[in-house]
Amino acid sequence: MALDAALAVGVLACMVAGSFVDPHGKAGVTWTFRTPDALSLVLIAVGAAALVFRRRAPMTVLAVTGAVALVESVTGDPRAPVAMSAVIALYTVASTTDRPTTWRVGLLTMTVLTGSAMLAGPLPWYAQENLAIFAWTGIGATAGDAVRSRRAVVAAIRERAERAERTREEEARRRVAEERLRIARDLHDVVAHHIALVNVQAGVAAHVMDKRPDQAKEALAHVREASRSALNELRATVGLLRQSGDPEAPTEPAPGLDRLDELAGTFRSAGLPVEVARADQGTTLPAAVDLAAYRVIQEALTNVQKHAGPDAKAEVSVVRVGPNVEITVLDDGAGEDDTPEGGGHGLLGMRERVTALRGTLTTGPRYGGGFRVHAILPVKSRTRAAEDAV
Repeated sequence: MALDAALAVGVLACMVAGSFVDPHGKAGVTWTFRTPDALSLVLIAVGAAALVFRRRAPMTVLAVTGAVALVESVTGDPRAPVAMSAVIALYTVASTTDRPTTWRVGLLTMTVLTGSAMLAGPLPWYAQENLAIFAWTGIGATAGDAVRSRRAVVAAIRERAERAERTREEEARRRVAEERLRIARDLHDVVAHHIALVNVQAGVAAHVMDKRPDQAKEALAHVREASRSALNELRATVGLLRQSGDPEAPTEPAPGLDRLDELAGTFRSAGLPVEVARADQGTTLPAAVDLAAYRVIQEALTNVQKHAGPDAKAEVSVVRVGPNVEITVLDDGAGEDDTPEGGGHGLLGMRERVTALRGTLTTGPRYGGGFRVHAILPVKSRTRAAEDAV
């Protein structure tokens, strides 16, 4: 209101000053002074006062200022610049509404004011005052539409920038969540595998400690080896949480199928017979696929060790089938606890690993007893496939 009131005072001063000046002059004088009639001064005051409310009711203010400009052009002194208030009101309507409304209201205002001045005014129809009304109303509508368009462009740019910022934040949160989930899966696989082996070997050592101390020492040696391996893998996994550039961060590569025989040996030393058959023809897998295959086998064998019973046997096969590598882990456990569907996260972690690589995982009991884990992993990751295509 204060800004619009200041604008109204400025417009009033301009209109009053313009009503007392005759730009044509007389007797060779360019500018002379004249005395406007009282009606023109009243119309000027009404038009300027209406501009105070131009933001609250732009259409109403345009109607009022257009009416006083129309009355001035027909009955008053047509040289008094009362139409200036109508031009300001038309600019306000154009800057606060849409383009179709601007076209309709602008054409209506231009036609009514210019037509009335030409047809019913005291001046000739071709007088420059009449043409000035036409020009200034057009300028007001055009300027208002330009300002509205610029505001829309600025708002769109700001909205896109805010959306991009939100997208970046959401992407960062998603990446953090994925990294936390990946580290949680790695920790689960490492801890579950090695702790299961430690538990088995410790039980063996406790059972034969008195009668066969040599076998107990061998079991304790396996416990020590499993504990050392667990600590090494935990150190490598937790090292991912360190800041970049930390010189103490581990550089040992992630495990893969090249360590499958070593993995099977740890289970054999814990008393679980494991047979390994490979027909992958020396396929080189991407690091993510190689790690996922290793972890699936590790978790499946850990479940066999924990749930399949003391007399169970396990079979592991790695086969290259077209563009995929198929991992299968079978056991013949016959105990009631053979199905590892309890409250743990082993099967869930395996499924998340395989799904993240666009593979498939099938798990379930076998006919006649035992459990089956079957994973199909693509030989080429999405990034590597895209690079080969290029």
